[in-house]
Amino acid sequence: MDVPHRVGVLVFDGVKMLDVAGPSEVFTEANRLGATYQLMLCSVGAVDVTASTGMRISVDVDAADTGLLSTALVMGGDRFPSTPVSPELAAAATTLAAKADRMASICTGAFILAAAGLLDGRRATTHWQHADTLARGYPRITVEPDAIFVEDGTIFSSAGVTAGIDLALALVERDHGTELARTVAQSLVVYLQRPGGQSQFSPSLRGPRPRTGQLREVVDAVAADPAGDHSITRLAARANVSPRHLTRLFQDELGTTPAKYVELIRFDTAKAMLDAGHTVTSAAQHSGFGSPETLRRSFIQHLGVSPRAYRQRFHSAHR
Repeated sequence: MDVPHRVGVLVFDGVKMLDVAGPSEVFTEANRLGATYQLMLCSVGAVDVTASTGMRISVDVDAADTGLLSTALVMGGDRFPSTPVSPELAAAATTLAAKADRMASICTGAFILAAAGLLDGRRATTHWQHADTLARGYPRITVEPDAIFVEDGTIFSSAGVTAGIDLALALVERDHGTELARTVAQSLVVYLQRPGGQSQFSPSLRGPRPRTGQLREVVDAVAADPAGDHSITRLAARANVSPRHLTRLFQDELGTTPAKYVELIRFDTAKAMLDAGHTVTSAAQHSGFGSPETLRRSFIQHLGVSPRAYRQRFHSAHR
């Protein structure tokens, strides 16, 4: 019999209901397909809480009494970052981190991890509206505002609200493989491509994840910041391998070169920005193409139309 994968979910008054429900549904759906996630809701003092919707959430256990956990999830809420994280809530996060194999925050739950010092010296993300606040308030954290979720060692953080679903799917993928995670996503009717001006793509749903940890780190870095410096030299340094070895990893596992992979991620990002109403110039700059002309060449190559023509067709279809 499989050993249950124990998941502790830290909640509090004002917790965002979707932050709780989204990941919980992912794990529950995974159980229907053969996983063994055992969810328990915990709070400071085992006190029941009221969610953002006004609904009462019944808590299972005190955060101090969960026992050992495979995963600890810290939820977010609208009270952060305008309200300081209480010492009791930060202490509860610290307690859970000491018991869990891995720790994750959903949305503004990153502020709770930050207040507990758990993100010091790490990369992290949160809701795009609050990314600058997190970076200013906690300068020891490297905030990645465009990422859907960030993995740094055993600590994960996700962007706003529904990004918790992406993160939960990625965790399921790590535990049970791509096919089960993909089936869960299909069952929950999760889009493979997330629309929006700051859209990124969930690595668990862009196709099979690279088998090699070094290559996973590289592709996650590209997805988190498409406009960054992703030269073969810089990417190889990130993976701590030679450029030749990195090129071989890309070819063996993804069937492409590093440069072509970066270009495709930038194309996907620019396309999503145009879908969201950005200008061609803005899409070119923020996706990493730099100039509208470079973006135009990529669009002609992939779609056979210019980005301007693509944007006009999109808007025409939605009038």
